[in-house]
Amino acid sequence: MNGFAAAVVLLGVLWAPISALEGFSLLDPVNGYVTGTMTIDGGNHVVDVHVRSGVFSSDTIFDYSTGYVATRLFSRNACFIMKLDKDRIPGLERLSRVAFERQTMRTVYSPDNVWVEFQSGRSRLGDVEDWLRYGKPIERLCAGLPLYQLSNTQPPTNASACASAGIPSILGINICENLTAEGY
Repeated sequence: MNGFAAAVVLLGVLWAPISALEGFSLLDPVNGYVTGTMTIDGGNHVVDVHVRSGVFSSDTIFDYSTGYVATRLFSRNACFIMKLDKDRIPGLERLSRVAFERQTMRTVYSPDNVWVEFQSGRSRLGDVEDWLRYGKPIERLCAGLPLYQLSNTQPPTNASACASAGIPSILGINICENLTAEGY
C-alpha cells in the first residue's frame, strides 16, 4: 500500500505542470455550435481565446502576468489593447471556474460585459518598449498591426456599430469607436 501511495504522489507531482493548461470549447448559447476555443495557461497566467464567426472573428489574449488584454479584430485588421481592470475582468481562477461550469452545465448564461472605446486615427505600430510592457503573447498576436489604446466607457445608445470580442457567454468585450472630435 505504501508503494501505491508513493506512485500516486509521484504522478501528482509529474502531472501538475501538464495540468496547468486547460482547454474549453466555447458554444453558441442559442444553437450549441462551437464558436471558439479558450486555453488557460495557469503556469504562465495567460488566457488565449479564438472566436470564429465569419467577419466577426477575433483573437483575445488576457495576460495576467503583465496586466494587459489585447484583442485582434479580423474585420479591422488591428489590435486593441487595454489595461486589465480587476474590477471589471474576472481573475484567472474565477475565469477558469466559470468556463468549466458553463461548459459542463451547457446552460444559457448572460455574460458579463465590458464596454471600451478607441479613438479612430490614433493608432501606431508597436515597438520594443511596447512589447516589453505587454509581453510576448500579446506581441505574437499584434506584431505588425496597428495598435489602438482602449479606455473604459458606458454602453452607447447605438451599440450596433460596436465590435464584439472576448469570451462568448462568459465575458463580452464590446469595442466601440469614439466618434467625437476631441483634440482635432
